[in-house]
Amino acid sequence: MTALYKDPQHPVADRVADLLARMTPAEKIAQMHAFWLLLSPDGEHRVREDAFTGKSDPATLQNQLRLGLGQITRPLGSHTVDARTGVQAFNRLQRFMLEETRLGIPVMAHEECLLGLMSKGATLFPSPLAMSATWNPALIEHVAALIGDEARSVGCHQGLAPVLDVSRDVRWGRTEETFGEDPYLVGVLATRYVRGLQGPRRDLFATLKHYVGHSFSEGARNHAPVHLGWRELNDTFLLPFEMAVKQANAGSVMPAYHDIDNEPSHASRHLLTEVLREQWGFDGLVVADYVGVSLLYQHHGLARDQAEAAALAFNAGLDIELPGDDCAAHLHTAVERGLISPHKIDEIVARILQHKFELGLFEHPYADENNIRLRSPAALAAAREVAQQSIVILENNGILPLAPAQQNIAVIGPTANDALAMLGGYSFPVHLILSEAHQAEQAVITPLAGLQARYGAEHVSYAQGCAILDERVYGTPVFPGDVADSSQLLQQSAVSHNTDGIAAAVALAQAADVAIVCVGDLAGLFQTGTVGEGSDTDSLNLPGVQQQLLQAVVETGKPVIVVLTGGRPYNLQGLEQRVAALLMAFTGGQEAGPALAAVLAGDAAPSGRLTVSVPKSVGAMPYYYNHKLKSAGTPVAFHFGSAYPFGYGLGYTQFDYADLQIEASEVDIDAGDIVFSFSVRNTGARAGVVVPQIYVRDQFASLVRPVKELKGFARLHLAAGEVRTLQARIPVDMLNFTGYSGQRIVEPGQFELMVGEHSADIRLRAVVNVTGRERTLGRDWRMESTVIAL
Repeated sequence: MTALYKDPQHPVADRVADLLARMTPAEKIAQMHAFWLLLSPDGEHRVREDAFTGKSDPATLQNQLRLGLGQITRPLGSHTVDARTGVQAFNRLQRFMLEETRLGIPVMAHEECLLGLMSKGATLFPSPLAMSATWNPALIEHVAALIGDEARSVGCHQGLAPVLDVSRDVRWGRTEETFGEDPYLVGVLATRYVRGLQGPRRDLFATLKHYVGHSFSEGARNHAPVHLGWRELNDTFLLPFEMAVKQANAGSVMPAYHDIDNEPSHASRHLLTEVLREQWGFDGLVVADYVGVSLLYQHHGLARDQAEAAALAFNAGLDIELPGDDCAAHLHTAVERGLISPHKIDEIVARILQHKFELGLFEHPYADENNIRLRSPAALAAAREVAQQSIVILENNGILPLAPAQQNIAVIGPTANDALAMLGGYSFPVHLILSEAHQAEQAVITPLAGLQARYGAEHVSYAQGCAILDERVYGTPVFPGDVADSSQLLQQSAVSHNTDGIAAAVALAQAADVAIVCVGDLAGLFQTGTVGEGSDTDSLNLPGVQQQLLQAVVETGKPVIVVLTGGRPYNLQGLEQRVAALLMAFTGGQEAGPALAAVLAGDAAPSGRLTVSVPKSVGAMPYYYNHKLKSAGTPVAFHFGSAYPFGYGLGYTQFDYADLQIEASEVDIDAGDIVFSFSVRNTGARAGVVVPQIYVRDQFASLVRPVKELKGFARLHLAAGEVRTLQARIPVDMLNFTGYSGQRIVEPGQFELMVGEHSADIRLRAVVNVTGRERTLGRDWRMESTVIAL
């Protein structure tokens, strides 16, 4: 007779109850963790061992697997394996779970999906920071759907993306992973990303990370403590998570490594249970960031050992420990000590089983090795479109667009012909460096290759000029606990100081009509690069001797176009005003070269807009446009501000804004919308893309408010001379902030509307009066505005 839990005709709740009743305590605990294995099609799986994850005893692996398993960690993303072989290996493990364990519970597989599926042969998309610069939510949703399709095709059930951290200090290495510095924009883009990745059936879980405040650490250092009160935490950092949970039904959330006001996120019942589940209604899985539970006893000092750390995390709201079983395996000891109850374990395991049933794993456990879909034409086209739309022109003295007839182009710089310089830290080729493995990525089209294809190889010459890193190796201390005294550790930067190649680059520029100099940084985790997780910086000067290279080329007197690539903005120490043009191209993925060439040549209208402000100096950090009035100091500090602020970006044409019409100057606080219209005209001779941005300032409030906050935006293409009218509708709910009660409130009063090209270029202004009595928002408040072209 077939067990009830194996019969899909029964309700999920009944199947869960039946299966849970059959499980031993050890089988339940097995569902609460993962294993990080290097899978093999022949079933001879090996435990992945390194300094980061520690070790597991391979001799006991088979016995452990017979108890079942909650998740398998990155079956394709952990080592260099072709997709077909990887799927065969995962299917072999899945078959073991179904046929050689007592209860036959299938295992979930998770992979990194931040810049595309992180496995060999998958599409290499631009960074999230580049994605956000498109200001195109529909495109981001489309890209995420393509990533989801690739992930499903290799048997992935959960993608560890997107990152919802709100950028606050661009020295932080993980800036490249964010959607920028505005919480509303981050929330809109993250919502679309989750919808695209999960699809309408939510048969693949997106994972919101890093919950929460990870990007506002001391000195912008990875894992460092975060100092935030509840109101700022809620208004700025929790908002995107709340939007993605409530509007996109996100399937998973991952807490961050740091502590906030001395409470580590992995041990915060307030954040993981009270806010996430009880207040927001989150119904998915909370999964640990890798070794995050271990840090509760290794670093934070909250627990004496693994059993206590596991009890803290699971009682707080954790469901599954990743990437292995470091602490969860000791839950039986925690139960014996009375640190966690069997009832709590049942509650967690029931939730895990529920999602395995809802994902259809019991009925469809295997991936089809004959239907793997990687690097489809649609995916490559989308990767190029994102890269193209993301490029931001910061300066242009008229040299751009660069005429196709231009002769003798010198392409110079360390990122001009480096495939890895076009990729973020969570791309598969870059991530391999951690395993001291290297893979030549032939699929990446570099700026040099893109320019040679567009202008003709005979017209384009190349010189590297200098290197950013002479050698890319792994081996730096990852954690403070890896060294005896981190405060006295004398670490030397690995950046190159070799200037031997500058003379040849200068000679090349002197012989050319124009020089395109590609500078920036290299993504790499834990100081294998100059930006990325654990690769933070203390300066916004270009790494190494790139500034010397750029200075030398500028001194030739030839027109210089600077292309800044990488994961954060940099200062050019005054050369911004001496170069002919300056572009921010981020990490553009495998189609970076053609995208750059199309924008430089004018084949595509420049449309990128910054989503992180470029500070005037490192002394301005942390800097963001939506600061408080007193952030500038009194008197205003000389180093405060941004030459290229949030929302900034030039095109090849100009736009005028006019005819601001407010539907009603007074709006009811209970159910009202602020409705208004305005027109935008392309006054130039070329077609172009305009990104109108709508900001609001609360002119008087019971608590200090920012000088302005983004509340709406649009993106539209206008022909030369074309004029369009746009209508905006902002729900009064979106004027909320966290009040003295700790809850979101809307207060009556006057609000200034601002419409402009960017956060520092406001073209239209009006004031609206919100009338009524102060209102506390409920769970289902209106989170998004609409801006449509009439």
